[in-house]
Amino acid sequence: MRKTMKKFTSLLLMLSLCVSMALAQNPLNNKADNILGDYQGVQNGEPFKTHITKLSNGTYKCQIYWVKNATDKNGKTRLDENNPDKSLRSVRCDQIVLFKGLKYDAKNKEWSGCKIYDPQRGINANCTIVFDKDGRLKVSGKILGIGETVYWKKL
Repeated sequence: MRKTMKKFTSLLLMLSLCVSMALAQNPLNNKADNILGDYQGVQNGEPFKTHITKLSNGTYKCQIYWVKNATDKNGKTRLDENNPDKSLRSVRCDQIVLFKGLKYDAKNKEWSGCKIYDPQRGINANCTIVFDKDGRLKVSGKILGIGETVYWKKL
């Protein structure tokens, strides 16, 4: 009986060691999840803040939660009036979803696979995101090879 307990304890120890090593050697989710959090950016002179979350399907979503000039000259809350989807034109400027469905590509160490929405122009562009050497998010949108890149600072 004592010998069996020793074997069982050894087996349990080996199993937990293997699980720990497997988790430590698979940093994909940790690297992919580095994108999570709050960011501040400026586009065409307009400061904004966004929040990136992970969806239940493993992709990422980004939503604006603050815009410096959230009201127009009459004091009314600005809306997403340029959205090509008419059903979204009543969304407040500080609640606009910029992208969802973004995926991490471990081979290229970048996030892509979805469209990013530019509320100032009312367009959707192919999105690619990487961290630059200074730790900022380099957010690029392209349509037919023509695009723009902006940098977001993590808060």
